[in-house]
Amino acid sequence: MAIELETEYGKVYVTDQVIALLAGSAALDCYGLVGMASRNQLKDGIAELLRKDNLSRGVEVRRSEQGALVIDLYIVVSYGTKISVVAHNVQTKVKYVLNEVAGLQVEAVNIFVAGVRIAQ
Repeated sequence: MAIELETEYGKVYVTDQVIALLAGSAALDCYGLVGMASRNQLKDGIAELLRKDNLSRGVEVRRSEQGALVIDLYIVVSYGTKISVVAHNVQTKVKYVLNEVAGLQVEAVNIFVAGVRIAQ
């Protein structure tokens, strides 16, 4: 489902795929994040790192009852970093990028830590 934004020049439609890609790219800028994990493989107990062209597979975009966005991110954290701090930084960065840069209303950014890896 696409989000419709009305401007003085016409309408802009932003798909969930684009929102997921923006959220994934913003998350990768955060210190302590090794990469994104596939949300489907979390059930198997295996966290495979996704490449930059597959970032949206590690992000789930939903709508709340009020119509705001709820973003679920499946991440892999660097060994030796404090998980709670990394998760908070990712939440802050993703919410800022989607609110300020894209102009989208984000209600929540949920973090699911799928694994811990040694950063290379």
